[in-house]
Amino acid sequence: MHHPNPRHLLTPAMRGVIDRMARAGRPPMHAMTPAQARAFYEAGANVLDLPPPRVARVRALDIPARDGATLPAELVVPHEAAQALPVLLYFHGGGFVVGSVRTHAALCRHLARLSGVAVLSVEYRLAPEHRFPTAVHDAFDALAWLRAHAAALGLDAQRIAVGGDSAGGTLAVVTALQARDAGWPLALQLLFYPGCSAWQDTPSHRRFAHGFVLEADTIQWFFRHYVDDAQREDWRFAPLLAPDFDGVAPAWIGLAECDPLVDEGVQLADALRLAGVPVALEIYHGVTHEFIKMGRVIPEALRAHQDAARALRRALGVQAGDDLSPG
Repeated sequence: MHHPNPRHLLTPAMRGVIDRMARAGRPPMHAMTPAQARAFYEAGANVLDLPPPRVARVRALDIPARDGATLPAELVVPHEAAQALPVLLYFHGGGFVVGSVRTHAALCRHLARLSGVAVLSVEYRLAPEHRFPTAVHDAFDALAWLRAHAAALGLDAQRIAVGGDSAGGTLAVVTALQARDAGWPLALQLLFYPGCSAWQDTPSHRRFAHGFVLEADTIQWFFRHYVDDAQREDWRFAPLLAPDFDGVAPAWIGLAECDPLVDEGVQLADALRLAGVPVALEIYHGVTHEFIKMGRVIPEALRAHQDAARALRRALGVQAGDDLSPG
């Protein structure tokens, strides 16, 4: 049953975050230039996030893209191991316009620490300087490079998962579909509130259009910078429009109840299940988009980290035990 005032769905802690954001009186992202929005997002990225935990090693890497560009990346190794470690290839969120390896460093280290899985976080190129489908190509090129270089990095090329949040979740779904078509098996898609639809016309887009962190105007601002309207029904932008999902990697999907994107995340879970793909779906009640990066104040973020780490361990064959406690 839909509550007449969806704000009442929010947890007290989440409502407090939104009220503090409103009191701060900052201009909305869609009123900024892309450069201003990136600086704003970088500056605020870690305000509500947990401090990064201790890990064994963090290594900066450069990944070549198909057109000769170089993509910065960061490899997080949670603990030293005698055998090659499984790895999560992670794509950050930010509407294809903002975000970086830095804005998601704490999240990636928590996922690595809690799961015992290495995490390779990739800085794909952003719009409007690099419009669709550049980010899609960068994401797939990063997977190809990881497969080729896994052994040299102490990683297991036979145990790779792909993941991401928001726009990064979109890229993870698309990369998983392309990996299936290339005959490259993946162990898991780890998806936090992925964008999946072409036109943002679901009921949740209307219910949570204003006042729930991710604004309707900001979503359209992101997409105007990233994609032409004529390209919106390309499945690499809107993966719900993929021809089929048969044989794609299993998925763990974590959604926020009070998020414009929640309906399309549920639709993705349904489409995968209809194709016979194993899916675990978690909907975290009373929280908004971006909640997984609010672990200092939003308890559901900690639960989502633990749930995602458990899914990674199961999919990648990691035994819970040594060195998996929070740091």
